[in-house]
Amino acid sequence: MDYKASAQGVLDAIGGKENIVSAAHCATRLRLVIADNGKVNKEQLENVDGAKGVFEASGQLQIIFGTGTVNKVFDEFIALAGIEAGTKEDVKKAAASKQNIFLRLIKTLGDVFVPILPAIVASGLLMGLLEGLTKVIPGMAESNWYTFFHLMSSAALTFLPILIAVSSARVFGGNMFLGAVVGMIMIHPDLVNAWSGDAVNSAPVLFSIGAYSVRLVGYQGHVIPVILSVWVMCFVEKKLHKVVPEMLDLFVVPLASVLASGAVALLVVGPIFGQLETWVLQGASWFISVPFGIGGFVVGAAYAPTVVAGVHHMYNIIEQGFLSNGGANIWMPIATAANVAQGAAALAVALKTKNKKLKAMAVPAGISAYLGITEPAIFGVNVRYKRPFIAGIVGGAVGGLFAALTHVGASAYGVTGIFGILITLPNSELGLGAWNIVNYIFTILIASAAAFAVSFIWYKDEAPREKDKVYSPLKGEAIALSDVKDQTFASGVLGQGFAVVPAAGKVVAPFDGKVTTLFETKHAIGLTSDAGIEVLVHVGLNTVALEGKYFKALVSEGDNVKAGQPLLTFDAKAIAAEGYDLTTPVVVTNPDDYAGIEVLCHGKVGFGDAVLLAKQKESETEPTAQEANPA
Repeated sequence: MDYKASAQGVLDAIGGKENIVSAAHCATRLRLVIADNGKVNKEQLENVDGAKGVFEASGQLQIIFGTGTVNKVFDEFIALAGIEAGTKEDVKKAAASKQNIFLRLIKTLGDVFVPILPAIVASGLLMGLLEGLTKVIPGMAESNWYTFFHLMSSAALTFLPILIAVSSARVFGGNMFLGAVVGMIMIHPDLVNAWSGDAVNSAPVLFSIGAYSVRLVGYQGHVIPVILSVWVMCFVEKKLHKVVPEMLDLFVVPLASVLASGAVALLVVGPIFGQLETWVLQGASWFISVPFGIGGFVVGAAYAPTVVAGVHHMYNIIEQGFLSNGGANIWMPIATAANVAQGAAALAVALKTKNKKLKAMAVPAGISAYLGITEPAIFGVNVRYKRPFIAGIVGGAVGGLFAALTHVGASAYGVTGIFGILITLPNSELGLGAWNIVNYIFTILIASAAAFAVSFIWYKDEAPREKDKVYSPLKGEAIALSDVKDQTFASGVLGQGFAVVPAAGKVVAPFDGKVTTLFETKHAIGLTSDAGIEVLVHVGLNTVALEGKYFKALVSEGDNVKAGQPLLTFDAKAIAAEGYDLTTPVVVTNPDDYAGIEVLCHGKVGFGDAVLLAKQKESETEPTAQEANPA
């Protein structure tokens, strides 16, 4: 492929270099932050050579090119745009600055939890392995070796507030070690352990004002109070760094930051937000446990739409809360049902479609969803064609219903799909029985079967429609291009098409698209349709010699135009009086991109009459997102 041409195609479709805030790429995707999303032509982007999908997520416009290709397109892209290459973090920061406060909060939660996922996953896997060993080796649960391995498997959850505090300090730009101290304060041994059951109610009261009282209880199992307390610490620390003299900074700033945040944590943030968080977890647990699996059905259906909205990171709090309070993560199996269902829906599209490009994109996208990466399936295929996405929602709901009815749970979070099997092993500490892993596998199979069936039955390829047509840009008599009295046009050297002997001195847009070329003499104009058809409208023969006399342009190069919009006017009588032939060739200049160019009619035509059809090649006959969902 021509990487430079693809890069130029992306640049044109997003509204030019002036519309770029930041640009970077990952292993498979070009990641852009756009100043004005209204200037982005997604249909045009989808037709860029090599593009396997286009979607928006977390404030970023992402174009999938694939491994080994994206970096080459990116190099050409930044060269053409004249910008510096950014990192993924640069793009994330730029995207975050454009989001509303709610989405920024959700992103912050994701930034806090993602780095500590390896620790949580390791703990969950160790729990499963330890449980398996106790089944294979009788009496191991009573041995010192059990204690030895139990220390490793439970450490991350036991001291989770410290992990969260360190990660939060990193996100908020504070000293991570001071953040760790705040986490330690909130689970200090001098406080009654929050997992001590009835002992919590008898913990000493520090002070009481009316109905509000503060007990000396730790915050084991809590998330939000820790994050907010560390935010306070970072806020105080950064403010003090600005006002405290350097010679006193080392003594004053750490002391004041820890005292202030510790006091806020134990006296205000902890009691208030700890209770709120408890209510949220109780509500989530109750909802999933609603009789007949209704809660699991609703969560399974709603999960994929929240991924599209970019707010699914908020579920980390719920999953972490289940684990931190000594229970199993009953949210993760429902999330798996939603994820694999989207993958199955994409695979159904791959099996049914005759579009080679779509098939090539849907197969790896569907498989990746089973491995826990759902964005290619959701954004590259399912949302684009709407019906597969709805099929995935149906599959997620059915799978979530089964997971809720059978009480499937996990010993960690952050892993879904096939690899989730590793954290659904039986675990007596979390109440996961021998059938848990079997039911988890059935959850995957049921969600997949439902989504695949609905998607396969409902999805259908749509034939090329109006986007492939070129309408008459002039009113007059349409004739064959071979009848034009100019050998260059008549021979087809410049492309295929038709010509019009005009009856009026006006040229209008033959489709929705963009003005790509406007000759200085105003006698000819080049346009590209939103579907990629490139057309040259040349008013008269040899009229370039008039040097613009009698012509007037109503648009400028780079303008977006709608079908029927006036582009040029000309004085037909004056031009004819000068001895020029007014026959106007209308030529498709990129005929090699199509299977054929068919002229639909000859004779009298008016503005907007369909005169030409560009037949798409088989590999390019997929409907656009706009066609699949006209609304």
